[in-house]
Amino acid sequence: MSTGNIGFEETLWKTADKLRGSMDASEYKHVVLGLIFLKYISDKFETKYNELVEEGEGFEEDRDEYTYENIFWVPKEARWDYIKDNAKDPKIGQYIDDAMILIEKENPTLKGVLDKRYARPELDKRRLGELIDLISTIKLHKNGEKDLLGRVYEYFLGQFASVEGKSGGEFYTPTSVVKTLVEMIEPYEGRIYDPCCGSGGMFVQSEKFVEEHQGKVENLSIYGQELNSTTWKLCKMNLAIRGLDANLGPHHDDTFHNDLHKALKADYILANPPFNISDWGGARLVDDVRWKYGTPPEGNANYAWLQHMIYHLSPNGVAGIVLANGSLSSNTSNEGEIRKNLLESDLVDVIVALPDKLFYSTGIPVSLWILNRNKKNNPNYRSREREVLFIDARNLGEMIDRRHRELKEEDIRKIADTYHGWRNVGNAQFTVHNSQLKNKDSHPEVIEGSSTCHSERSEESLLPLVAEEGAIYGGYEDIKGFCYSATIDEIREHEYVLTPGRYVGIEEVEDDGVPFEEKIENLTSELSELFAKSRRLEEEIRKNLGGIGYEV
Repeated sequence: MSTGNIGFEETLWKTADKLRGSMDASEYKHVVLGLIFLKYISDKFETKYNELVEEGEGFEEDRDEYTYENIFWVPKEARWDYIKDNAKDPKIGQYIDDAMILIEKENPTLKGVLDKRYARPELDKRRLGELIDLISTIKLHKNGEKDLLGRVYEYFLGQFASVEGKSGGEFYTPTSVVKTLVEMIEPYEGRIYDPCCGSGGMFVQSEKFVEEHQGKVENLSIYGQELNSTTWKLCKMNLAIRGLDANLGPHHDDTFHNDLHKALKADYILANPPFNISDWGGARLVDDVRWKYGTPPEGNANYAWLQHMIYHLSPNGVAGIVLANGSLSSNTSNEGEIRKNLLESDLVDVIVALPDKLFYSTGIPVSLWILNRNKKNNPNYRSREREVLFIDARNLGEMIDRRHRELKEEDIRKIADTYHGWRNVGNAQFTVHNSQLKNKDSHPEVIEGSSTCHSERSEESLLPLVAEEGAIYGGYEDIKGFCYSATIDEIREHEYVLTPGRYVGIEEVEDDGVPFEEKIENLTSELSELFAKSRRLEEEIRKNLGGIGYEV
């Protein structure tokens, strides 16, 4: 979600944050999100309740009327009006805990999910009452506003990640990064999987993508797993408020050591695994069936995550993964050999270098890996056999505050369109690499493994698509400093290093017509003036300090 599009969510956050007092953000997060969830399911229940009252058939307390429409059944003592009426009671914490217990009892899909620690003595009941009053002012379920709570929830998750920084950012992948991955791999229908799903942002964005493209969300089957028990509960709530049915396993668990979806072959995988984790227990998984391309090092799980996801891809499956940039070039403890094997097996489709400061948990720049099980024979796309697209997006995005950057809609579109233009060339297109170009007035030679002609049309009729340099694929062409389509031979020359900057080159700067000597003369003149000002300022400071008895 772009911070430029926030309305009442921002007002609600600022007001709620004032009530936090001395409570840690990590603790307050669950207090607020739990209450918002309770308010939402109560509001949704109330909407249906009022409809039944108007019908006058006396079915407003008939549980089946609600469950039939996938509306959570909310007992009387758990409804928001009851909570609101008791907001100033010293026992309000116990009332909320009891409400959460009742809701879990009546709705098995929420069993073990809701936070039930509102009665604990260290939680200030006056502030809790004020928070209830604040949340009471907003109707979280309205006809025609399907994603109202989704907006609030997503915004609050982002704000908590920002406040908590490194300690809290791991459960949350910034929306602009998630949206970039989703727009690139386009999960329209099928099985979608995230083996480290955090608070569920990948699933939520996939749902939005399907709806924006007039698809049917029910055509997506969602699978996920999460190690942290609290985050697993957050994800369950985040999906429940959107009515998304997901298989997150019966409990939280370690993906590497207790894979809850062992038989799954996913059509789409979207994941942001924790970066460079060293204590993942690799020593106990040396002969694991997933390590087809090499045993990952015990001190870094990056290539364990990559191979786990490849193992779970269907024959035509596509994965979009966020990884630390070290994964692009590291040769430590077998990583270089694994990367070589992935490339020689033609599993790597695209590498995107992203700018720094996109994440709340770290300021380091990261990269996107798009992996593909079938780059050659998918009828929907051209063959990209033995080719990898590199995109250097480090100059995109804008700072939204002093520490954080965000990819704008046009940035996301630029990255996704570049990939799609490269991938999506239809059957009446001719593709050619700059390394294989001949005289443009003669037939370009088609070299096996990189140049391909998917057409019954003559090569002569397709020659206008061929440029003197660079690769052109209908809607795609190499752009210096931004994107480059490399062959496996070129990648071998770079010893299988996948840093996009090595391939895309340096952006060509338009000549402004000013001679170099003149530029240098102007620059030295400006520097001379600045140095003179600096000396005058230094003398002024020395003089002022001397006047009050301090000599420098």
